[in-house]
Amino acid sequence: MSNILDLAGIGAGPFNLAVAALMWDKSLTHRFFEAKAEFSWHPGLMLPGAMMQTSYLKDLVTPVDPTNPCSFLAYLVEKQRFYDFLNAEQRTVSRREFADYLGWAAKRLDAVEMGSRVQSVVDKGSYFELDIHGPKGQELVKAKNICVAGGKKPHIPEFCRPQLSGSCFHALEIALRNPDVHGKRVAVIGGGQTGAEVVINLLNKQWGKPEQVTWVSRRSNYLPLDETPFTNDWFTPAYVDVFRQLSQPRKEQVVAEQKLASDGISPDTLKELYQLFYRLVHLEGDRDRMVLMPNREMVDLSNYGAYRIQLQNHLLGGADGQEWLDADIVILCTGLSEALPPCIAPLQDRIVRDEEGRLLLNDAFSAQLKDDDSDRRLYFLGTGRFSHGIAEPQLSLSAWRAARVVNDLHRETVYNNQQPNHYMNWISPKKAKEAAVA
Repeated sequence: MSNILDLAGIGAGPFNLAVAALMWDKSLTHRFFEAKAEFSWHPGLMLPGAMMQTSYLKDLVTPVDPTNPCSFLAYLVEKQRFYDFLNAEQRTVSRREFADYLGWAAKRLDAVEMGSRVQSVVDKGSYFELDIHGPKGQELVKAKNICVAGGKKPHIPEFCRPQLSGSCFHALEIALRNPDVHGKRVAVIGGGQTGAEVVINLLNKQWGKPEQVTWVSRRSNYLPLDETPFTNDWFTPAYVDVFRQLSQPRKEQVVAEQKLASDGISPDTLKELYQLFYRLVHLEGDRDRMVLMPNREMVDLSNYGAYRIQLQNHLLGGADGQEWLDADIVILCTGLSEALPPCIAPLQDRIVRDEEGRLLLNDAFSAQLKDDDSDRRLYFLGTGRFSHGIAEPQLSLSAWRAARVVNDLHRETVYNNQQPNHYMNWISPKKAKEAAVA
């Protein structure tokens, strides 16, 4: 077994970087494989002024291992900007700086191998065999356990796919495309944080001066991210442990109820937008430059030389709610969806799932293989919204999630990963015990 890794990581985004960082000086053998030659993190969304919605202290390691050399504070010190950062009094950091931090951490971790694509993963009974194509050619790597962090892909409505082009695209690509919007009618579809950032940059003439920007949101208004203290308690280890005890139907209800805790617009961004609209309308006399259309859902998209967008106005409802919008450019800010990497296709049919086809994950984010009684682990990170709650696809609990994986691999508590003296009694001790037994 000496030539078999204890853990092979597929992908080196933030979630797997956290695992690699917490295994830095541990005894288990591990390698993490990333197909990209250079580290990048959503480069198409690196827009001027884009800020993180998560505290920089919720980095790869600090919540469980604050002295780890891959902390954000260690990054600031090595970059010789600690005091300037402190004096800037930033509540959050820019997305660009956090991406630079992640790239810095990736370079520090010898176990992270860039430019190494996992072509396939085959079950060999007592271990997994990974076919790696890297800078030195092909390599077959054996690993007892696997940690998959495949990232996300743009969510694109099916009726939009035939229209995808240089003038109709997902916002995940916008900073790479640098579209020429001068004199064009631009429709921004989606009322979340990404839509807000795209609108700000359009109105600030980042890609030219558009004739008009129309912002469509199916939400009832341009709603704020709820980042108040008690709401943030949903992003704590104690709450995840309680969420795990709920029935599956109740989990799905709770996730829906908590949507704006993870998918709203930052209040600072909303204030910036409103001030921008005020200047356009009242100081620059440019009322027609910006059109706000909340409560509308895009239901169809066609092209007759320009784009014709069919909308359903949910405030009116029914036939009265049908509306149409014409645009020269359509930017889809329609979110991201989970994406398991193609390399695990040989295992897909054997992974145990629930009735909805979602992965069944245990407390340590490990899935089971059918007809497998071994003690191997197949971890999936970022895919457990309906098993671990709204914090699971977010950066907020990256370090905690990674520590659970590391503890599980070691079969012992390497990292003390809980906060037992928390104020919130989500479930009474008696009910918690009953739920655990059930």
